[in-house]
Amino acid sequence: MGDMANSSVDFYPKSQRRELNHAGGFGCTLAELRSLMELRGAEAIQKVQETYTDVNGLCRRLKTSPTEGLSDNTADLEKRRQIYGQNFIPPKKPKTFLQLVWEALQDVTLIILEIAAIISLGLSFYAPPGEESEVCGNVAASAEDEGESEAGWIEGAAILLSVICVVLVTAFNDWSKEKQFRGLQSRIEQEQKFAVIRNGQQVQIPVAELVAGDIAQIKYGDLLPADGVLIQGNDLKIDESSLTGESDHVRKSVEKDPMLLSGTHVMEGSGRMVVTAVGVNSQTGIIFTLLGAGGEEEEKKDKKGKQQDGAVENNQNKAKKQDGAVAMEMQPLKSAEGGEMEEREKKKASVPKKEKSVLQGKLTKLAVQIGKAGLVMSAITVIILVLYFVIETFVIDGKAWLAECTPVYVQYFVKFFIIGVTVLVVAVPEGLPLAVTISLAYSVKKMMKDNNLVRHLDACETMGNATAICSDKTGTLTTNRMTVVQSYMGDTHYKETPDPSNLTPKNLDLLVHAIAINSAYTTKILPPEKEGGLPRQVGNKTECSLLGFVLDLRRDYLPVREQIPEEKLYKVYTFNSVRKSMSTVICMPDGGYRLFSKGASEIVLKKCTNILNSNGELRTFRPRDRDEMVKKVIEPMACDGLRTICIAYRDFPAGKEPEWDSENDIVIDLTCIAVVGIEDPVRPEVPDAIRKCQRAGITVRMVTGDNINTARAIAAKCGIIQPGEDFLCLEGKEFNRRIRNEKGEIEQERLDKIWPKLRVLARSSPTDKHTLVKGIIDSTIGDQRQVVAVTGDGTNDGPALKKADVGFAMGIAGTDVAKEASDIILTDDNFSSIVKAVMWGRNVYDSISKFLQFQLTVNVVAVIVAFTGACITQDSPLKAVQMLWVNLIMDTFASLALATEPPTEALLLRKPYGRNKPLISRTMMKNILGHAVYQLVIIFTLLFVGEVFFDIDSGRNAPLHSPPSEHYTIIFNTFVMMQLFNEINARKIHGERNVFDGIFGNPIFCSIVLGTFGIQIVIVQFGGKPFSCSPLNAQQWLWCLFVGFGELVWGQVIATIPTSHLKCLKEAGHGPGKDEITDEEMAEDEEEIDHAERELRRGQILWFRGLNRIQTQQKELMNAVLGCMNRGSL
Repeated sequence: MGDMANSSVDFYPKSQRRELNHAGGFGCTLAELRSLMELRGAEAIQKVQETYTDVNGLCRRLKTSPTEGLSDNTADLEKRRQIYGQNFIPPKKPKTFLQLVWEALQDVTLIILEIAAIISLGLSFYAPPGEESEVCGNVAASAEDEGESEAGWIEGAAILLSVICVVLVTAFNDWSKEKQFRGLQSRIEQEQKFAVIRNGQQVQIPVAELVAGDIAQIKYGDLLPADGVLIQGNDLKIDESSLTGESDHVRKSVEKDPMLLSGTHVMEGSGRMVVTAVGVNSQTGIIFTLLGAGGEEEEKKDKKGKQQDGAVENNQNKAKKQDGAVAMEMQPLKSAEGGEMEEREKKKASVPKKEKSVLQGKLTKLAVQIGKAGLVMSAITVIILVLYFVIETFVIDGKAWLAECTPVYVQYFVKFFIIGVTVLVVAVPEGLPLAVTISLAYSVKKMMKDNNLVRHLDACETMGNATAICSDKTGTLTTNRMTVVQSYMGDTHYKETPDPSNLTPKNLDLLVHAIAINSAYTTKILPPEKEGGLPRQVGNKTECSLLGFVLDLRRDYLPVREQIPEEKLYKVYTFNSVRKSMSTVICMPDGGYRLFSKGASEIVLKKCTNILNSNGELRTFRPRDRDEMVKKVIEPMACDGLRTICIAYRDFPAGKEPEWDSENDIVIDLTCIAVVGIEDPVRPEVPDAIRKCQRAGITVRMVTGDNINTARAIAAKCGIIQPGEDFLCLEGKEFNRRIRNEKGEIEQERLDKIWPKLRVLARSSPTDKHTLVKGIIDSTIGDQRQVVAVTGDGTNDGPALKKADVGFAMGIAGTDVAKEASDIILTDDNFSSIVKAVMWGRNVYDSISKFLQFQLTVNVVAVIVAFTGACITQDSPLKAVQMLWVNLIMDTFASLALATEPPTEALLLRKPYGRNKPLISRTMMKNILGHAVYQLVIIFTLLFVGEVFFDIDSGRNAPLHSPPSEHYTIIFNTFVMMQLFNEINARKIHGERNVFDGIFGNPIFCSIVLGTFGIQIVIVQFGGKPFSCSPLNAQQWLWCLFVGFGELVWGQVIATIPTSHLKCLKEAGHGPGKDEITDEEMAEDEEEIDHAERELRRGQILWFRGLNRIQTQQKELMNAVLGCMNRGSL
């Protein structure tokens, strides 16, 4: 290859040699190819002709063969990557760990704590003159030795250390979350492969391995991974709206417009192209570079300031060289009304992506409510402590404020301030976003194993609320391994494969040619991988079944294809959802043409005017013959659940060439060769999966392109329709007739009469699917808004997949366009995987509820204890550092423990929660308040009579800097033990008695509970002054454990109280109001592009989203407590 590169220089005049060297021995430079790809239509053709003569000339310059493609020479491929770049757009640099630490430090409560700790630390080093200590009040106990008084700095340092711990944990969680998403993203990218020709063989290679000069095979449904020039095309139509904003499909052909751009979708047809620009040099790459995702140019420019003009010009790096040329390169991509487009884009960019997640809305509301309550409580705590101290010191004791005493008093105030901030830290549930993220990320990872590749995180949780699933039939409910089991040929209906000897040679020959030629040449039957296995079907499964039928008739399709290769096909009308048929024209030896056509039997038969009889002669085929055939052949086949395909042909005489573009005049007057019935067996696991869905309150509807009888038969086999049920099965036409008014407009009221009973929609177009999904989502007839999941594999399913709350694309049969529009990709194309997604979605919801139940109990208790303790004893029984440890347990560890509970089948035995059901149910509120009462009674008993019970010194009213007391250590230890046992209680949220059920199935939970217990022992026994702990003896430890264990017994007592009797309890954490939902729906149409960055920062965004909508409400928890107290007093 190297010798060829050197010798090729001799072919070109000296003027071009410098350029050639720059192009590394190839006949065109990177800049040339980039400027070529800016052109469209006639301009592009003119440029190709002027520079390269034709497309083959371009291929020669790129040293590639239009038919054989590139060789697999590694050195050559590597050289191409060096010169023309890799097909990879570098993602934005992830944030470093230090950046994430800095972000975590921005938390307001942490900043307040840091400031308070630093002030405390600074003041602790200031020692007032000894003799004034009496004058300044009771600052230090007389018993305190000198060493202890010098340890005043420890509390400040311990708070700082705790803050560092919290920050590091948060940053690490963010970092691992980001890493996980990038891993998921790269997994999605790696899964994407593309067909290219190498060494004359068609191979599938990962998109990132494409190089300039590759010959790529393109077909209906592909998302083009690189820019290229068309070499050969059949009826090719491209959707370029992602680049130009124009929704009309652009017809591409070698003669008129051969330029194909990356990021555009193939909507029709097939062809081959030579790749000319990849990665950052392709049109999509250029846009990404402009957006800053292709490199950090913007940041560099900001740093370089005014030097930037020179820097851009002098920069030799190819990837960075683009900025100068980008403005020009973008021009052709603008539509005629360029200005408007830009405005529209700007508007789009300013609208954030509509968040579909029900849970996020509820959590945001709840978090803000709790945060506000915490803020009020902490403010009151500080005010009461300060007033109490001031009144006692200056009014009751009548002391004067002396200048030398100021630092001492300030130390008191700082201590009060720290207590107040600690109350706030405990009250604010910053663990909520963490719990959501951990739960979702954990579920996403596990769902991978269940064949669900989640592209958008919130889809996972939304799926738990799904009330309706609109599923495709082929490949999802069925195996998509199609076989021809019945056929009608030569006036005979065969219930099994006919013996070839019984067929007229002419009929058989026509059938073999019609099937072999009028199918995509990429579709083929390959030998089985294992001995005795089934032959492998590659490509379109319907076409595979027809090719299999040819093989069953003991004929071979390969010789026919060798005789008439794909390049010799004169005209191809490729299959699309409107035609529901495919036709191919070939040239005959006599100068005439023959058209082969195949498609849905009722559509193709309408175009037939003749039929071949048993002798291979043409017989007139009148409408009444067709009706009889439908009744006697097609309907019985359809009732057996078979898909019927008609195969036909038409001859055009030599002489005047027909007008090929007017398809309606070409594909008529056909002669029917055969009608075949194709069976696609129902997947064995589907009926059971559908039963589970129905039991879980989810309605399954089948939306298919097949005829009504086939669809009904398959729906009955799957269990979608049950005998004796009141249901509707409609065809697309009838469905449209019923939902539209006289003007042809869709009316929601009409739709609302149909969809609740509709179970099967047959012969439906993608538009019908979108209409149905939109109609169900927009419907207001139920008490809940429906949450709809949709499956799709075709390019035209894109709109329905996007519109649905959760879109499932098929990983095997799905086109790139469908995958792009989806939220979850089913890697095995199997309906039962959707049921697993429902289970995981519900599990996420329940995990968050478990976490909330646990956290709110701790919140209520810790806030009341700190508040009441501070007001009565001028000191919080739980110190700042201890509170931070409790906060770490209940936020970080508990969210890990409770958010990683594996799902159980029991989750599928209840109806979906729906959008309006509150996060905290009445049962959960009963548990929260019940356990809070137990914990408060225990802690206050210990606080006021604990010293008598344990026969120890009282810790109340201790002076500043006094050593830690056993009394307060017991209170702290008991509090933590109660939380640990209550964490086990929190595993159940529906009032179940057996809280240990399945506990060993979650090793994370067990290890966290045991680990927390171990650390608690270390803190109590060896924590000393930093944790304000004094070591406890064995008897005291046993009492703490005994009281903690009492939580489990108390849990059983609470479970005995029927929730129905506690009418005073309020639910909390309702979903967004109706006005808010409509706002969301309005935002939906503005922009539905998924922003990876928003996904990555989900934890932080949770706090800010929706704040402006939340109106001040009375705190639900306070209401509940007061309500119960009022009832009690009555």
